[in-house]
Amino acid sequence: MTATRMTAKDAQTSSAETIELKVAAEARQLPIVRALAANIAVRQDLDLDSVSDLKLAVDEACSMLISRAAPGTAMVCRFRVGDGRIHVSAVVEADRDELPGRDTFGWYVLTTLADATVHVEPMLPSRGGRGHRLLIELVTPRTESL
Repeated sequence: MTATRMTAKDAQTSSAETIELKVAAEARQLPIVRALAANIAVRQDLDLDSVSDLKLAVDEACSMLISRAAPGTAMVCRFRVGDGRIHVSAVVEADRDELPGRDTFGWYVLTTLADATVHVEPMLPSRGGRGHRLLIELVTPRTESL
């Protein structure tokens, strides 16, 4: 497991703080990702319902990715707080270019709790890729607390 805390100065992407977590793409790592999501939400002074919603959305997204991840690969999750929202992106390397089903209960739960998008793209062999990059991005609803 690798955790990196980057400020906007380091990331040079925005004025928001970004926290990145890299774990094995395995279900046993989900509690760590959920705990980080909850910690970020609590630090932003969100109410308990919003904290639970974020944890559940992150859990659903990461579960979808882990079920499609190539064996022995990692999952990278980035959390960024800015513009009154929490932005989450999670990515894995997958053997197939199959998107998660958008007609499933899990996708319904995910899109009820956050704005969600999913992308798949081939990895470049020149960069050591051997499959596809599968990415889910979440944006929480705007809150007054942030």
